[in-house]
Amino acid sequence: QVQLVESGGGLVQAGASLRLICALSGRTFGDYYMGWFRQAPGSEREFVAGISSWSGGIRTYTDSVQGRFTISRDNTKNTAYLQMNSLKPEDTAVYYCAADESISRSRLRQYTYWGQGTQVTVSS
Repeated sequence: QVQLVESGGGLVQAGASLRLICALSGRTFGDYYMGWFRQAPGSEREFVAGISSWSGGIRTYTDSVQGRFTISRDNTKNTAYLQMNSLKPEDTAVYYCAADESISRSRLRQYTYWGQGTQVTVSS
């Protein structure tokens, strides 16, 4: 059974940086497409970034974070990262890590496995 645990959230001022960490256990990490999503109060969950399995050569971002956020992975540590720079108050949300072995499901952003979330709060 795949388990995902996020960490790295916190309270920061606008313009600051944070790095979110997602640790996967229970299966071979390299087999999984990884994604980050976020959900702000009163809003639907939205896709933030995704990275392909193994080499991570394909990375996608939602328009609002393009150029500020970077998704990456380290298969030796079974870990995915979301480096968030130039944070804005509108980035405030609970951030979730997600994983799936299926390229088709990941392309549809329909991941099977989810973490519990980590809170990111950006003050103005």
